[in-house]
Amino acid sequence: MGRKVLVLNQDYSAFSICSVPKAFLLVYLDKAELVAESEQFMLRTVSAEFPMPSVIRLHRYISLPYKGVMLTRQNIFKRDGHHCQYCGTTEDLTLDHVMPKSRGGKTSWDNLSTACKRCNSRKGDYTPEEANLKLRQKPFKPTFLVFLREFSGSLEQSWMPFLAKKEKAFK
Repeated sequence: MGRKVLVLNQDYSAFSICSVPKAFLLVYLDKAELVAESEQFMLRTVSAEFPMPSVIRLHRYISLPYKGVMLTRQNIFKRDGHHCQYCGTTEDLTLDHVMPKSRGGKTSWDNLSTACKRCNSRKGDYTPEEANLKLRQKPFKPTFLVFLREFSGSLEQSWMPFLAKKEKAFK
């Protein structure tokens, strides 16, 4: 059961994503309420049938001072669509420091980009301009909601009203 459930804070803001069993347990223990259920799937036991959660809302507000996206290799790949940002291939991917570390480039969202080994080797210790390479998109740090909406992989249609509503607040 690899399906995911959107977890909303008490104020209906997107909080996180969890597994269906975890979401069902939160609802069953009365720590959350079912906001939207799957139209296609049900949870079945030997003697009962329950709606499969798609969106749940926590009963208590959980304060999160800052909810950021963790800087990891896989999250950079997701942000860049698993494509080399120089040639577009999906083979032999690695990370590239746009401004090389040897020249003071930091390991940050704004300086890391997905590159294939060939392009990364061609670029070497140069900037993309010096190596005569052009980035397809400028590296950026995604917000939690943008990352959730755009890059989480499995996005349920029932999540859209909750993700779209908060996205307007960031603009």
